[in-house]
Formats: sequence, structure tokens, C-alpha cells
Amino acid sequence: MCGRLSQYRGIHDFVAALSIPNALLNYAGDQPFERYNAAPTTQLALFHRDGEYLRADMVRWGWRPHWAKDRAAPINARVEKVAHGPFFKAIWPHRAIIAIDNWFEWVYEGGPKKQPYLIRHRDRTPILCAAIGQYPIGEHEAGEHDGFVIITADSAGGMVDIHDRRPVALSPELAREWMDPATPKERAEQMVFHEGELSEAFEWFKVDRAIGNVRSQGPALILPIED
Repeated sequence: MCGRLSQYRGIHDFVAALSIPNALLNYAGDQPFERYNAAPTTQLALFHRDGEYLRADMVRWGWRPHWAKDRAAPINARVEKVAHGPFFKAIWPHRAIIAIDNWFEWVYEGGPKKQPYLIRHRDRTPILCAAIGQYPIGEHEAGEHDGFVIITADSAGGMVDIHDRRPVALSPELAREWMDPATPKERAEQMVFHEGELSEAFEWFKVDRAIGNVRSQGPALILPIED
């Protein structure tokens, strides 16, 4: 999965997609986010459980443990290693959902530059991606080391032609179970390994190469272009 995504809807659109009746602790604001071209280090709305509440915070995309000072902060975590490797050990229990509108991949099709593709749900609903991170919760306020990573798995079906990795997207029911602190770690691992959404739930199409410039923003970036 390449490091670019969109989160342009507002918090309540994403809450509706999660279908959680609990009261919301909203630290992300009520206005549409309008992040059409979000890159690593961008502050994005992250959902997690805080006691009996669903909570939304603005958290940096990318995280690294404090002892890995000479390494760039990863933005993704491979499902094959995340549960048992030492790097993410501290945050593996801290499960969250990053709700996005779409993500982008770049494909070499000849010529001097790769062609960007947008990937989204066929029904245009938000994509609920499994994530882990360090974020505000309870008495822990926002800190300089906060951040999150998106869990990724091998692509399947036609999506392989776009990129060999994809974010693990969960159904609303599984997303709620993923965030539930009562869900055993073994069950959480099973979910991201075997129960992510299939490629048939998605569609993809070419978009303008302007998406490659991190300064580019606006709804024109998510429109399909002709071959």
C-alpha cells in the first residue's frame, strides 16, 4: 500500500458507517475533513474505544517506538509480523479504526511516470481499515510520540494488478469487534489475517497525476480520467 489516502467526509459520516450506538467522545471536530490527498505525518481522524465510549482523535499517520530513534516512522504494519514482532509489541493491544474514503496506488504502464489509481468501495461507503497506535485515551493526553499505522495484507483478485499490498478493511461488525478491548488478541489476529474484505468489494480507476504532489488538494483529485 502506497502512502496516500483520502479522508474528506465528516466525523458523523464515519460514525454512521461504524453503526455504534454508544456516545461519541469527539476530539476531531464536526466539519468535513477535506483531506483529499493525505500523506504520511498528516493528522487524521482515528477511532478507538475509551471505556464504554467510541472516541475520535486527530492522530499522526506514522509511528515508531521510542527506542528506534534512527529509523523512519512506519506508516503500515504487515499482518504477517505485527502480532508477534518486537517493533509493534507496545501498540499491538491498542486497536483502532482509520475510516477513509479511498486510497491511491501507482502502477507502471510504460512512459516516464507511473499512473496513479484511486481505490474505493463500489458502493462509495467509508472503508474501515484496521490500525494500531499510540493515542490519547483515559488519562493519557496527546503526546509527541503519538501515531498510528495501518495493517496491510497481500492483495488478491484483480487488485493484485494495482498493488501487491492492501489495507485490511473490515466490515462494520468486525470493526466494532476489533476495537472492543474485550476481544482477545488471538481473535484480533485471526480477524486481520482471514476476515478482511475481499477485492470484489472495491473498484479502481485512473486519476490525475496531480495526486503525486502532496500540496495538491481538492475534489478534482478523486475524479476518474479517460485513458
